[in-house]
Amino acid sequence: MKYLMLIYGNDEVWNSVDADMFAKLVGEVDAFNADLRESGELVDSQGLIDRPRAVRVVGDAPVVTDGPYLEAKEYVGSYFVVDVDSEQRAMQIAQSYPALRYSRGLGGGIEVWPLMNQGGGDL
Repeated sequence: MKYLMLIYGNDEVWNSVDADMFAKLVGEVDAFNADLRESGELVDSQGLIDRPRAVRVVGDAPVVTDGPYLEAKEYVGSYFVVDVDSEQRAMQIAQSYPALRYSRGLGGGIEVWPLMNQGGGDL
C-alpha cells in the first residue's frame, strides 16, 4: 500500500536551525531516503521550494491566491511517498523521520495519508 507523508514545519522551526544544524539535518534526511530507496519502499521524495498558490472558486470563477489554501501557521515543506506492506510500517517510517528531532517542541510533524488507486480503492 502506498502512503503520502507530508512534512510540516513553520517559520519558527525553520528559522531556529543554524547553517551547521541544517547541513546535518540534510545529511540525515539524505541517509534516511537512501535507506528507504535501498529497501525498495521509497517511491518519491521532494522538497518544496516556495509556498504554494491556492486555486478556489469564488462566485463562479476560479481565483488564485498566494500561500496555502487554509490560513495556518504550519505548512508543507516537503513530502515523500512510500510503498509498504502495512500501515504499521508506514507509521514506523514516519516516526523515524530525522527532521522530527529538530522541531524541539516548536511545531511541525508528519501527516500520513493512505493513497487511493485509480479505481477508488486502496493501493
